[in-house]
Amino acid sequence: MLLTITTTARPATDLGHLLHKHPDKAQSFEQSFGTAHVFYPEATEERCTAALLLETDPQALLRTRTSVSTPDFALAQYVNDRPYASSSLFTVALGKVLRTAIRGVSRSRPELAGTPIPLVLHLPAVPCRPGPEKARALFEPLGWTVRAEPVPLDPGLPGWGDSHHLSLTLTGTLRLSEALSHLYVLLPAMEGGNKHYWVDSTEIDKLLRAGGAPVDGVEDGTGAGAGWLVGHPEREWIARRYLARRDGYVRTAMARLAEADDRSAEPGTEDGEGEATGAVPRDPAVEEREPSLAEQRAGAVLAVLEAERATSVIDLGCGGGRLLERLVGVRALDRITGVDVHAGSLEAAHRKLCEGCHPDGGGRHRSLFTDHDARPGDRSARRARPELLLGSVVHRDRRFHGHDAAVLMEVVEHLDPSRLAAMENVVFGDAAPRVVVVTTPNVEYNRHYEGLAEGAFRHADHRFEWTRAEFAAWADRVAAEHGYTVRRLPVGPEHPGTGAPTQMGVFTK
Repeated sequence: MLLTITTTARPATDLGHLLHKHPDKAQSFEQSFGTAHVFYPEATEERCTAALLLETDPQALLRTRTSVSTPDFALAQYVNDRPYASSSLFTVALGKVLRTAIRGVSRSRPELAGTPIPLVLHLPAVPCRPGPEKARALFEPLGWTVRAEPVPLDPGLPGWGDSHHLSLTLTGTLRLSEALSHLYVLLPAMEGGNKHYWVDSTEIDKLLRAGGAPVDGVEDGTGAGAGWLVGHPEREWIARRYLARRDGYVRTAMARLAEADDRSAEPGTEDGEGEATGAVPRDPAVEEREPSLAEQRAGAVLAVLEAERATSVIDLGCGGGRLLERLVGVRALDRITGVDVHAGSLEAAHRKLCEGCHPDGGGRHRSLFTDHDARPGDRSARRARPELLLGSVVHRDRRFHGHDAAVLMEVVEHLDPSRLAAMENVVFGDAAPRVVVVTTPNVEYNRHYEGLAEGAFRHADHRFEWTRAEFAAWADRVAAEHGYTVRRLPVGPEHPGTGAPTQMGVFTK
């Protein structure tokens, strides 16, 4: 099994500082199933190539084998593609030998570790039964130019056709840690989840950590590449195959990815607002799948706004723009505003929604109208462009005034309980829109998520999660104090004993 990593960033030999492996040395690392070697076929100032070669020992692998799967034939443990093709063996070696590089740490070149550099990654044999198109669908959304060529079963016998292996070459300008994390997750997914070790709930954290999602309050990704799996259009396919098609683990992983779906900026800031949800492109291949909880939640909010005939909406804690992107398509809205405490989230939302907007002198983006198949002057056919504001739901802001409806979608649980009163005064007392929609997790439902420890919250940045009774008491008190009536609605599949995963409060004057 072979991987080569080539860069032309000058001086190219700085690749050694990123990999923590000196170009002048060949190093070997013993694994429980063989030996991994790191060496440099070329190392000049203009071009440097590092190679990771894994030699497997079939007898050692058989001794350490923990899988309960039955081989296809008697000699399957000795006659297979593992010595030649990337597999779970290779990704385990990759994670151990290049662990510091995957984490994006370089003591000698810290600035280089966070800098995108030109890279070419080549793997001569990658198992991928879905074929070259799937390889492109996995890597191209991450910024790679992909060359995926089927490997013939026997070059001397072309009539035999192609094998299910690909010769894979990835070319792009990315941080090395990003590139390695992509391989660490996607190679096992391409292989199909046929891991050489037993898959348990710890694989969920491994998947989320390598994909840049927060685990135990820490985001392993750094810089622009953090959270790459959260917004990947093939994330459900990736999770299912990485987790060896263990349905319970897949559901848990998808739920935790949905909770992180909008966190395009760092978690745990002073105010903690907004579980920023970035839009995830739909996968045509799974168009008939059940909508994710994040999609159901956004759909429920839109349905309420439509039923209440809202004409203007402010999304408090808008994050990366998941809800804003859908609000833009609502023709009844003539004003849309997004607010978030994280500048990085607003930048992501701006890139997604506001190409062509012009920032005003206050750092805001003016609300624009774009015509979609509309006749000149036909205002009813225009769609509002969101105005994006940097702000906090715990501080009064006159820019929040004048909206017909306000939405706090998965926001309140990111506030310290001591700051809830400030949020209530800002939203219900000062801004006082006609309609306020609040969604928050139902902690009683957490027991249905496999791999989520008892008493743990769904997201590392949550400061609390309410039971249904606690949410009802809070909603009734707030409504009574500020002159609203409230109705509570479930979002997502309801369980007889625990209710739905998300609880919604619709406050109306």
